Amino acid sequence: MTVWGELFMDSIFDQINSILASVFFFDIFFGQVEGTSMPFIVAWLVVGGVFLTFRFGFINVRMFSHAFKIITGQYRTADDVGEITPFQSLTTALSATVGLGNIAGVAIAIAVGGPGATFWMILAGFFGMTLKFTEVTLAQIYREKRPDGRIMGGAMQYLSKGLASKGHAKLGKVLAVLFAILAIGGSLGAGNAFQTSQAMGVLTDRVPFFASYPIVFGLIMAAIVGFVIIGGIKRIASTAEKIVPLMVLIYLAASLWILVANASAVPTAIVTIFHEAFTPTAAVGGMIGVLVQGFKRAAFSSEAGIGSAAIVHSTASVKYPVRQGMVALYEPFIDTIVICTMTALVIVTTGVYDPSGEFANLVAAKQGAALTAAAYGTVISWFPVILSFSIILFAFSTMISWSYYGERSWTYLFGEKYTLVYKLIFIAFTVMASVTSASAMLEFSDLLILTMSLPNIIGLYILQGEVKANLNAYLAKWKNGELDREAIRK
Repeated sequence: MTVWGELFMDSIFDQINSILASVFFFDIFFGQVEGTSMPFIVAWLVVGGVFLTFRFGFINVRMFSHAFKIITGQYRTADDVGEITPFQSLTTALSATVGLGNIAGVAIAIAVGGPGATFWMILAGFFGMTLKFTEVTLAQIYREKRPDGRIMGGAMQYLSKGLASKGHAKLGKVLAVLFAILAIGGSLGAGNAFQTSQAMGVLTDRVPFFASYPIVFGLIMAAIVGFVIIGGIKRIASTAEKIVPLMVLIYLAASLWILVANASAVPTAIVTIFHEAFTPTAAVGGMIGVLVQGFKRAAFSSEAGIGSAAIVHSTASVKYPVRQGMVALYEPFIDTIVICTMTALVIVTTGVYDPSGEFANLVAAKQGAALTAAAYGTVISWFPVILSFSIILFAFSTMISWSYYGERSWTYLFGEKYTLVYKLIFIAFTVMASVTSASAMLEFSDLLILTMSLPNIIGLYILQGEVKANLNAYLAKWKNGELDREAIRK
């Protein structure tokens, strides 16, 4: 693409982004809080999470250990129906969320909002667990088995079928179509092009050949991604099941290494995080400023309330819808509460976030990935190599999961026989992202992904009574021992 062409496309997307931001991302404080802003869509996610957590009696705490037993297969039954196991659905969904946000986003949140942002990030992740539970339970309730044997589920289904059952058929159809369009756009941009460009950016520093011939990297990535996604959800789930535990273990092992090396600084870091959560420095916009940074990070990282993960969880083989909802509780826990917190502790204990310190230029430029790499590099000199490998894994795993979200949304709109068309478009975007500038398009797709929460949470509010009824019935069976009696014991 020519420079003129890139500038022309950027200008078009900039105008669209401006419109989307003004409609869905306006500051709910209307500029009255100096130095910070709270986008409407982020507040929408947070309020939804808080409401549902209280509505379901802190299900994210009460059923946490029970959910682990489900994940490990202790509650399999002869009546389970689905395409993949609960564990595979969890790892597939995690592969879409665990990624660059955990590496770069946390560092930016701390650089901008201070260490206190970590506390609010954890709190938002805690409430996000209930959002995941709700949307995944609804996805299981309203999923349908298509003639070809494949399952169609997710927000498209519970928005259209669920709202129709409540007498809001037209509203439900409009919201379902809006969600599907947003999901397709988000999958091609943030779920594909952004991942490819970030992975290539890291690799070109290590392998100069790809800097001269970026299309080669694009073709290689497209071939690998294409092989996996054309195989369908079972191959995607099988791949994610192997990749996600590996990449999480690599990243957590490196984090623990840093924290052990800086063990004496960990208690001070924890005290600093809690202290600055409520009494931050004026430079970060006061308590509201640090709270916003933490909530933003959690919302952008875990995708709780977005409705995307519900698509893959709808294919899980379970008997009771709430059972898979409980499995989904672990996504924000692992992604935000565990991995993002580990990253935050590394950033704080190493002190790289100091705006007047050695890495002040990275802080000022908001180079999150570079700042995180610098933090790990203070103890592990060769960590940038590991980080490069991790980023490529993160990018690849995110792409295969988001391809499924986009493909199911495409199928909802156009039918099963056009599934391959979407997959080919997705693969083509992988190649294009390696040779073109797409900064404005990537921002556009980020906006689309967060905007998915608007139709999704409307559905959660309207249908939360049905989730409550299913939950109460399940808990009654659990307490009287029926669930244990019907489980298949190994």
